[in-house]
Amino acid sequence: MIHVLSIWFLVVAFSGAGLVNTIGTSGTRSDFARWGYPRWWGIVTGGLEISSAVLIALPVSRFVGVALGAVIIAAAVFTVLRHRDHAHLAPLSVFVTLIAVAAISS
Repeated sequence: MIHVLSIWFLVVAFSGAGLVNTIGTSGTRSDFARWGYPRWWGIVTGGLEISSAVLIALPVSRFVGVALGAVIIAAAVFTVLRHRDHAHLAPLSVFVTLIAVAAISS
């Protein structure tokens, strides 16, 4: 039961994050700029997050989707730690926890 919930929470979380990054709200765009990424980087990040969500949703590609999601979140954690932007660690910790639960319970 926990495994199934963690999978679907990951799908929803990566889908939501992907949409926000792809659409590029003003806050998201300013965050990426502050971290030194090019203007289009939010679209790439959002596309990867949405791809991860789709891969996680399909049982045949779930392992690849969780692995892609782990790489995305690891890069995000590295970015916010490098720039000492600790306010972003709370939502990232939710992703880390869900990925760990999905990986351990599979």
